[in-house]
Amino acid sequence: MLDAKVSAFLQRKGIELNNMRLLIGVSGGPDSLALLHYLWGKKQVFNLSIVAAHVDHMFRGEESFEEARFVQRFCEDRKIPFEMTRINVPNYIEETGKSSQIASRECRYQFYKEMMEKHELNYLALGHHGDDQVETILMRLTRGSTGEARGGMAFSRPFGSGQIIRPFLCINRLEIEDYCLKHELDPRRDPSNEKGIYVRNRFRKEVMPFLKRENPLVHEHFLRFSEEIQNDEAFLQELTVQKMNKVMEKNTPGEIIISINAFQAMPIPLQRRGIQLILNYLYQEKPTSLSALHIEKVISLMSSPHPSGTLHFPNGLYVVRSYEKCHFLFRLQQVQSYRFEMIKPGKVELPNGDSIMMEFISDPTGMVQSNTFLLNRDDLIFPLVIRTRRAGDRMTLKGMQGTKKVKDIFIDLKVPLQKRNTWPIVTDSNGQILWVPGLKKSHYSIRQQSNSSFILLTYIRQ
Repeated sequence: MLDAKVSAFLQRKGIELNNMRLLIGVSGGPDSLALLHYLWGKKQVFNLSIVAAHVDHMFRGEESFEEARFVQRFCEDRKIPFEMTRINVPNYIEETGKSSQIASRECRYQFYKEMMEKHELNYLALGHHGDDQVETILMRLTRGSTGEARGGMAFSRPFGSGQIIRPFLCINRLEIEDYCLKHELDPRRDPSNEKGIYVRNRFRKEVMPFLKRENPLVHEHFLRFSEEIQNDEAFLQELTVQKMNKVMEKNTPGEIIISINAFQAMPIPLQRRGIQLILNYLYQEKPTSLSALHIEKVISLMSSPHPSGTLHFPNGLYVVRSYEKCHFLFRLQQVQSYRFEMIKPGKVELPNGDSIMMEFISDPTGMVQSNTFLLNRDDLIFPLVIRTRRAGDRMTLKGMQGTKKVKDIFIDLKVPLQKRNTWPIVTDSNGQILWVPGLKKSHYSIRQQSNSSFILLTYIRQ
């Protein structure tokens, strides 16, 4: 029965075993031992080259080492090439601060990758089965996973120089136990699988029996659900990438900026996946605490009537909304105030890459532009000061009575939050604000006299 199911499953998945070279991950437990025995039994039929790989994680001292020797003897009896390593995972956990399960997986898969390359193999075959898939899907849904993660483990995916495949996803734990009994395999049992401290074990012991009572074939329905989710997700991801290419205004490894209006024109399902794509791109190692809730927070931030706001995500990622832009970046710019003095023609280079140039001219005709400011040279007491804004800054604007806060000017003209503290302010030697380059000019007026000499200030944007 198991043979027929697995053969049909591999055929449906388009996996052709003829002349293939396989690495089989073997812990010594029922699932992996059954998989090794099954594929070893197909060796002559399909002209397979197989290598068994075992990792002793060194959690249980001599007990786990004995399991390694058991797998080695099993392979020697059947003339199966065998590779093993002992990795001090407890030390690795102490060094990295990672959980035992994540640390074990990373160490194990690194060894598998090395063996794939060493033996020039096509596939890494793993013994995950249908009940494992049910547990994985339920665990991920419970903690709030999104996108393709909700579909559980993929049957196949790229890995190292080849692919991972999971031939047993179509069968359940009971079928594997029956196979082991029928072929007198006598697998090893890891006592940690009985401990309630692990989330998976709690699902296995408490949730799975209930589901099995409701439907003994529940794993088949979850298999179908997984395949539908993964197929639908692949299609929606492709649509999302096409749309997001038109929405992103900046795309670097450390920062992404999107246009909110263009983003909100996308259908909601693509918006969610667009944010997921951004997070996947920016996080080299995705935090386990990241969930669908974070995506909803980003959507709410962009839909808020308030023009600005900031979200703090795990591992130092900031999501900053400023008017019609949304920034995803790992570190908010550390604002350093600056102050420059100008007493003669020249150029001041600002920390943000912009610059302000000063010239003496005699004819101001045609010089008044949005990025320039004219002053009568004789009316000005040097030095001119170029500085960052200060709390309470106010200026008298051309054509209006009284003064206006520089802060309100930034708000009215929708200057992004992260640019306000580095925007240049030009004052005279007495501290009177003459110009906020590129935004507003003071009421200061020039006298057009034949003998006048003028100062021309030009703001050059990066």
